[in-house]
Amino acid sequence: MTGHPLESVSHTGFEKFVQIRRHLHQYPELSNEEFETTKAIRGWLAEAGIRIVEAGLATGVIAEVGGVRPGPVIAIRADIDALPVQEETGLSYASRIPGKMHACGHDFHTASLLGAAYALKERESELQGTVRFVFQPAEEKAKGARQVLDSGVLDGVQAIFGLHNKPDLPVGTIGIKSGPLMAAADGFVVEVDGKGSHAAVPEAGLDPIVTAAHIITALQSIVSRNVSALQSAVISVTQLHSGTAWNVIPEKAVLEGTIRTFDEQVRAQVLERFSQVVDGVTSALGTSGGVRWIEGPPPVINDEALAQLGLEAAAAAGLEAVVPVPSPAGEDFAVYQREIPGLFVFMGTAGTQEWHHPAFTLDEAAIPASIRFWTELADIALKQLASGGGEQP
Repeated sequence: MTGHPLESVSHTGFEKFVQIRRHLHQYPELSNEEFETTKAIRGWLAEAGIRIVEAGLATGVIAEVGGVRPGPVIAIRADIDALPVQEETGLSYASRIPGKMHACGHDFHTASLLGAAYALKERESELQGTVRFVFQPAEEKAKGARQVLDSGVLDGVQAIFGLHNKPDLPVGTIGIKSGPLMAAADGFVVEVDGKGSHAAVPEAGLDPIVTAAHIITALQSIVSRNVSALQSAVISVTQLHSGTAWNVIPEKAVLEGTIRTFDEQVRAQVLERFSQVVDGVTSALGTSGGVRWIEGPPPVINDEALAQLGLEAAAAAGLEAVVPVPSPAGEDFAVYQREIPGLFVFMGTAGTQEWHHPAFTLDEAAIPASIRFWTELADIALKQLASGGGEQP
């Protein structure tokens, strides 16, 4: 690409994309409910004459630039959904929808990708291939990536890229690493069936609360005694429901929580041991129980060759690349990576709170930084893939 990649949007200025972000922030929509967001994104793309790729999705937008010169196809993804959170930022452009908020910065992701689409559209004749823009719904429900893949719009895509804002990184820095970056995020529901009785005569029943307590304690040994110190995993019981009266031993206890792992082999091992613990404890205490798994996204595992391209793009965009600490949060971008080589990065946004907090904010100076990164990365990746240097990243 000739000149600085941001020159291509200098006539509109970054203020346009800041205002887009603020508009989205004021009108958040939950997963698979992003109808007005979808309509707005289509309108902004139409303003720049950017082609829409019809995918048959109820919400979300796929668009593309390029194709003037033959070459590979790459994809860049941004998520567009919000969270069921009551905003407490006090911003002048705070959410106008009670109980809904862009508390994870997906409005920032969307505005940044639109900026990159505008920039790349103005250089369309120079691109050595095609860039497909994925404005994905339902990331927070870990459903959207699969919906996009099933639509077929990513068939033939040779590499896919995504980013997430990172509040603890300053603006001007970007976290890039190969290998594990974010965790598999599985949920569980354990139902323990006992036998009710009067609380004064527990020997007449089978106490599911005592069983549940032993299960919770025993689960803590899985990570400490089954997972290598060179690996990592988290098991958290976050809910325990049982009983209706102070003098009655109930029939049932229900546990819920989450398991986070960064390696598929460790993931399988932990889930297997979890079921064994539940079966063993319930059997030993005369109760019965079962586990219902809520399968979340797999771990985000970055391709090594694409991570190197990311480092080159960061340098070209004037960003300081750092090696980020992997996050135990989940991200359904990993679903794409199971079928397409992919790279997911953390963009520094100097926020005051972590993701999903009602006072979550970010520094909008990161919008130009993100646009710079995407435009440089698109150019570098297309050239590498066209030359065969990244045919099989």
